[in-house]
Amino acid sequence: MSSEKQTVHDFDLNIIYDYFSNTERQGPGSPEITLRALSFIDGLNEKSKIADIGCGTGGQTMILAKNTAGEITGIESWPEFVRQFNQNSKNQNLQDRVKCVTGNMENLPFQEEELDLIWSEGAIYNIGFEWGLNEWRKFLKSGGYIAITENTWFSEERPDEIQNFWQNAYPEIDTMPNKAAQMQKAGYLPIATFVVPDTVWKEYYSMQPRLQETFLKKHKGNKSAEEFIKYQRYEAELYRKYQAYYGYVFYIGKRVR
Repeated sequence: MSSEKQTVHDFDLNIIYDYFSNTERQGPGSPEITLRALSFIDGLNEKSKIADIGCGTGGQTMILAKNTAGEITGIESWPEFVRQFNQNSKNQNLQDRVKCVTGNMENLPFQEEELDLIWSEGAIYNIGFEWGLNEWRKFLKSGGYIAITENTWFSEERPDEIQNFWQNAYPEIDTMPNKAAQMQKAGYLPIATFVVPDTVWKEYYSMQPRLQETFLKKHKGNKSAEEFIKYQRYEAELYRKYQAYYGYVFYIGKRVR
């Protein structure tokens, strides 16, 4: 199968998770971007309960923990990420109020109206933006917040190559006004939206060649691993060519009903 026709979901999950093991973040992001999104959220205190859904090894979660006073629970499906997250929390002396548990994004281990904030950077696409917004809302208190990043079109018109790639990889990709409307329809007041700067993406992709070299040495002769790296390189090439047309947008909303 060519890289043009593949999606990340075509690959063995063991290959994907192994590739991203021992990385601080599993997608484009930065402490500055996390803190900027957090700046739009009011009312958090030491009694607040926060969930970071699809948290990976917890790079962004630790930033949240250092800048909020409440209890944070990370939800991650891959046991090795959970282990690394909890080790990171312990290393930073945050283990008394920051933990990760193995869980499913489609079946969260919370009570209805338990949470003050739901956070998710680069992960909601796994279950779909609209489905996630609608399903997760019940876990938020009235007036609670959700903050998520989502791949988004920056223009109504785009070249066929990038249009076809994303329609195949993630058909829910849409424009910012449409995403904000979906958030409002799901029962949130859109508080803020902002584009994650291309500098964050460039930094993320600049680290990949070294990671890929190490990964290919580890999995020498493994065709699945080689195909996955080919796909990663194609994705990076597309971003370099078409970054004016798409990228991550942070969406912050407040539950109103």
